[in-house]
Amino acid sequence: MKSIVKNVIVKDLPIRFIYRKDDDYISLTDIARYKDSERSDYILQNWLRTKSTVEFIGLWENLHNPDFKPIEFDGIRNRAGSNSFSLTPKRWIDTTNAIGLVAKTGRYGGAYAHKDIAFEFASWISPEFKLYLIKEFQRLKIEESERLSLGWDMKRALSKVNYKIQTDAIKKHIIPPQISKQMMSIIYANEADVLNVALFGITAQEWRDDHKTKDGNIRDHSTMEQLVVLSNMESLNAEYIRQGIPQCERLIKLNEIAIYQMKSLLRSPSINKLANIQLPRNSR
Repeated sequence: MKSIVKNVIVKDLPIRFIYRKDDDYISLTDIARYKDSERSDYILQNWLRTKSTVEFIGLWENLHNPDFKPIEFDGIRNRAGSNSFSLTPKRWIDTTNAIGLVAKTGRYGGAYAHKDIAFEFASWISPEFKLYLIKEFQRLKIEESERLSLGWDMKRALSKVNYKIQTDAIKKHIIPPQISKQMMSIIYANEADVLNVALFGITAQEWRDDHKTKDGNIRDHSTMEQLVVLSNMESLNAEYIRQGIPQCERLIKLNEIAIYQMKSLLRSPSINKLANIQLPRNSR
């Protein structure tokens, strides 16, 4: 997965973040510049060569990395702290198969570390700097969460709008005249399940039976990709209903469309842009 690079300003110093392996990694190179902007690599190596640091990052790997090499780690730990000992991020990664540190080259090059390790390094640099870094990191995550929530809510709202189009089509073309309100609701539910089966492979009731501890319904727990496809399917189903296509034929058509569109969306990075829609601050 391609790394997503973001920046925050901590004590007038730009600090880069990357999203990697489903978690946040922070630039140790940038943090080291707070102590000495001319010798950031030297500062980082000084931190890595201490026994306490080696033990800390080794413990982190043992907790999070099933492929970590404990024998190689023991060899490094036994030499840590001695006058002749030195350690770089690349050597640590290559020797122990570590995942907590990342050595990047190119435009966004430098040493990065999982946030747990990065905060430990920041504390070694300056406790004050660490507190400011944590504050900016938390602010960044809150803003990301707000954007994701807004994006999901917009797709859910779009799904509900298109569902109204579908129910109007059902009322006009499927529901017989003089039908009772109770029977009307049953037909609506059955038509909704046409979409559920086509996209999710199960009915709404089957989902509730399998997820008794969860609130909401199957659509409330859908992914953004599923909601986008669902809104498209609702419009198409309304048109199929208007054309008089039988339900069994519509189910087959909609299932084919769901498979095609989900494959297309999951291959395209453009879907991620829908989650990054952010309202202007004065509209919040």
